[in-house]
Amino acid sequence: MSLRTSVYGTNVDLFATDYRAAPYWWDRTPRPVVVAEPLPAKADVVVVGSGYTGLSAALQTARAGRHTVVIDAEDIGWGCSTRNGGQVATGLSGAGYPQLVHKYGEAMAFDIAREGLNALEWIGDFIEAEGIDCDFRRSGRLYGAHSAKAYEALAQKFGSKLPEGLQTGSYMVPKSELKGEIDTELYHGGAVQPRHAALDPARYHQGLLERVMETGATIIPQCAALSIDRQKDGLVVATSKGSIAARDVVVASNGYTGKATPWMRDRII
Repeated sequence: MSLRTSVYGTNVDLFATDYRAAPYWWDRTPRPVVVAEPLPAKADVVVVGSGYTGLSAALQTARAGRHTVVIDAEDIGWGCSTRNGGQVATGLSGAGYPQLVHKYGEAMAFDIAREGLNALEWIGDFIEAEGIDCDFRRSGRLYGAHSAKAYEALAQKFGSKLPEGLQTGSYMVPKSELKGEIDTELYHGGAVQPRHAALDPARYHQGLLERVMETGATIIPQCAALSIDRQKDGLVVATSKGSIAARDVVVASNGYTGKATPWMRDRII
């Protein structure tokens, strides 16, 4: 793939000659070939989206004995779930605890921060219990500061005193000690979150998919949700492959949310 642009009147390639648009995670875990079944007329649960959220929801409902159908506008796992950096963190990016308190109050801020810690512990336990081979490890994470000002901002975010039950063991690393964390002198120090983890996102998604398929749930790629309408006895999802009636619908489309759910689309980004 080559994208050419003009710089000072000269056409140049923006990408290297060996650039590929596919994530390198897919080299080790090629995209699964899922033979699309016909769209059934009805189901107990229809899940829109086949990423982490959609497959996790489908796993729970299908294991509970509810006829579950997962649909996706693209191939299964095509989106962010197999394209991300693999970092597993404890909280909301960009929001420190003082900011959460200012915006939501002490009680709500505590619950938000605590849920982030719970999520980190949960995913490790879940991966172990399910036996998913995805290179999960609690390796810690360094947040590098690209300037002295950025270092001070990190110090405010990670260095503030937290209530009992929210401590993560995070610590600041000045530039003079940075070599102990990373072999570069480009950063002006940084912050370390020792409990943060990492995994291979494509392998994690593949593990989820395999377990959902073992439940007998129906998985249909290239089946976009066009609209969701409430009927007297449930919901009807109109798709690019026909309509399906369901008692419940789980919308798990995240940044790919389309016109089928305008209320949610307005609130994603």
